[in-house]
Amino acid sequence: MARLVYASDLSDERLDIFSRLTEHQLRAGLETDGGAFVAESRLVVEVALDSGARPLSFLLDERDLAASEGLLARAGDDVPAYVLPHDQISRLTGFRLTRGLLCAMRRPPERSVEDVVRGARHVAVLEDLVDVANVGALFRNAAALGADAVILSPRCADPLCRRALRVSMGCALKLPWARAEEGEWPRGTLTDLRDRGFSCLALALEPGAVPLDDASLLVSERRALLFGSEGFGLSREALEACERSVIIPMARGVDSLNVAASSAVAFWQLFR
Repeated sequence: MARLVYASDLSDERLDIFSRLTEHQLRAGLETDGGAFVAESRLVVEVALDSGARPLSFLLDERDLAASEGLLARAGDDVPAYVLPHDQISRLTGFRLTRGLLCAMRRPPERSVEDVVRGARHVAVLEDLVDVANVGALFRNAAALGADAVILSPRCADPLCRRALRVSMGCALKLPWARAEEGEWPRGTLTDLRDRGFSCLALALEPGAVPLDDASLLVSERRALLFGSEGFGLSREALEACERSVIIPMARGVDSLNVAASSAVAFWQLFR
């Protein structure tokens, strides 16, 4: 069981990983070789442990200690569990903890695009999404509605940042994903997908785009759906590397849905 450490000094550097390190510092591995991420809430911590993620330390509200004993029991006694009084923990983290538990964990090894698409039939591809909540929601939709893998562009937000992981309900640890290499994105990555038999379909308001329920979209058994950034959509180079553009027909003059909603509709139609 994790070793309980009752903390009293908020400036204790052992608590930095939960509040004072940026997401970039966590990924870069300043605190641990290979980088770290922070899972928030008992549900997400449980999913992370089930996925094989290695816990580095816990942070708990003392009022939630009893409710968290089952999760703490899954860690060895070399893993510290820092316990803070309820009135101090929000001062440290800057927000109210979801169900009083955070867990710092070692990031899983990075995977290649080739690795995650091997054997996949349905792939979601995200280009330059910057809103971590959108990334988290898309991962949750993808896991629930039939995607086998996710590919991220080099500048897409990190699905393992705290908020994205919380919004995804831990699904970013359930679904295989990889980040495309800088020099390969987008043309090289999408050409490789097409060479592997994927039909690359862009969700975009482009001339000649076909409705999502067009029967011709189901001809190919392997499909990759591309979603662009919140502000500018897909880049011209990404659009040109796709075979077709697809739209969700709208009513009442609405031109589009946000990426979280549109991905759910598209996955249901083309990945189920």
